[in-house]
Amino acid sequence: MDPLPLVSVITVNYDQPEVTIAFLDSIKKISYPHFEVIVVDNASPTRNPLIIKEKHPDITFIQSNKNLGFAGGNNLGIFAAKGKYHLLINNDTEVEPGFLEPLVKKLEENPELGVVSPKIRYFHHPELIQYAGFTSIHLLTARNRGIGFQEIDTGQYDRDYFTEYAFGAAMMIPVSVMKQVGLMADIFFLYYEEMDWIQRIKDAGYKIGYVHNSVVYHKDSITTGSLSPLKIYYLNRNRILYMRRNVHGLAFLPAFIYQSFIAIPKNALMFLLKGQFSLLRAYKNAIGWHVKNTFNRALHVNPKLN
Repeated sequence: MDPLPLVSVITVNYDQPEVTIAFLDSIKKISYPHFEVIVVDNASPTRNPLIIKEKHPDITFIQSNKNLGFAGGNNLGIFAAKGKYHLLINNDTEVEPGFLEPLVKKLEENPELGVVSPKIRYFHHPELIQYAGFTSIHLLTARNRGIGFQEIDTGQYDRDYFTEYAFGAAMMIPVSVMKQVGLMADIFFLYYEEMDWIQRIKDAGYKIGYVHNSVVYHKDSITTGSLSPLKIYYLNRNRILYMRRNVHGLAFLPAFIYQSFIAIPKNALMFLLKGQFSLLRAYKNAIGWHVKNTFNRALHVNPKLN
């Protein structure tokens, strides 16, 4: 085990300087002594992000000249990072002081692990679990289920175990793994990008770990809101994009038939019957994007980390 390997803590800000400052206030109280913090501002349109650097002058602050989305913003931070391990963590989280040590220890002692995520609870309802692992993604629906989701935490998940996917709100990856498999595909922009990344990491032979004694509190959905057109567009566009990138061979045909003749008509009808016309337009645009990009090879491109 290396003596105190450097951890690069990377977070992305988009028009939420106060939220990001609260996150940094939390990070500065952790007990792990060897870390750097990188904040990427994703071209915030209305809120001046420079206050973040003023409040925390010791961080590395990167301003993008355009909104690169979750994947692209984090990738920009990764390119600037120097750590042996990179912790990608949402700016709408706060952490317990000792949360970093268990993650580092787990990766140091288990080279078969490609990614680890902590236990994640809801910030405003800290008794409730948001994440204690994920089930596998169904080949037809491209959906999965969160283990422990919205359960009261009574210690039922207080053990470490392998899981199918890490959670993009907080996940730690060795830089050696990123050099092998590449970075998140920024074509996703928002949603499903970490699932796609984790799948590629698993395809490279690594396992995914849940670390129970590392705890992060997630404020959740501050940026995109609940059932916004933005969320509907990217969730549905990227669910199919995940399928196109990760379901291969004979398994692709039934997945394509299910999405084309069951899922898409059902979802469109649901928005129509509820009179949710802005969501219907967003959903139509999500499906239309795939029609326009049927033969676009860029859908399968992954950024590299040299």
